[in-house]
Amino acid sequence: MSDTPRVSVTYENHIAHVRLTRPDKMNAVDQAMIDAVIAAGLEVAESDARVCVISGEGKGFCAGIDVGSLGAMIGKDPDDLLMPRSHGNGTTNQWQEVAMVWTRVPMPVIAAVHGVCYGAGLQLALGADIRIAAPDAKLAVMEMKWGIVPDMGGMVLLPRLVRGDVLRKLTYTATPIDARQAQTWGLVTELADDPLSAALELAEMLTQKSPSALRAAKALIGFAETNDADAVLLEESRAQAALIGRPHQMEVVAATFQKRAPKFD
Repeated sequence: MSDTPRVSVTYENHIAHVRLTRPDKMNAVDQAMIDAVIAAGLEVAESDARVCVISGEGKGFCAGIDVGSLGAMIGKDPDDLLMPRSHGNGTTNQWQEVAMVWTRVPMPVIAAVHGVCYGAGLQLALGADIRIAAPDAKLAVMEMKWGIVPDMGGMVLLPRLVRGDVLRKLTYTATPIDARQAQTWGLVTELADDPLSAALELAEMLTQKSPSALRAAKALIGFAETNDADAVLLEESRAQAALIGRPHQMEVVAATFQKRAPKFD
């Protein structure tokens, strides 16, 4: 395992910026990257940041799994590697946690995608709430290339975004698609010539929203994606009751009437 840092986390203006910092390897995911991404997610989750942006340094967001790491698994018992629920309060293994940790980060997460976003990198990006991609970015569900299936949370996250036939084609073929096609199919939220600047601009705008309402909205949307209508209606009411009349909500109202930017503690 290299001592070279794989991820950096900085905080500015209530925004956590998580950067993949292995540009010489196109931010390919090895064991050190797995550990660093999970650690970053846990750190950001405990911070007072209002928004998080994930980006990759160098020529691409993330080229996927490091082939050397994939080879290191050969000869080992797959059950020993994959079946222990070691993360996510007993719900994920370490590979799945790379993506799923961001779904549990309580504040909105925005992924800025450029260059390649393949395999493990795509599943990491899928863990974000919003994906902004450069028009020439390339995305792929790459696992079939190596004779395996998406196993880093992709089969939880992809069905929420794309139709079943699209999911099957992406998975069966492992063929990269450009960002415009990805947007049409639902993998990408929007396109921007400079996705990182666009992500930071959106993050800055979100810092002006009620922090507690943003967190409640993210939790409520996640609940709505996995529960029936009656449960969602009840959860809506619970979430709203916890916001109305509280300091953040009252500050939003006051700032709106006074035509000024809100100030949150």
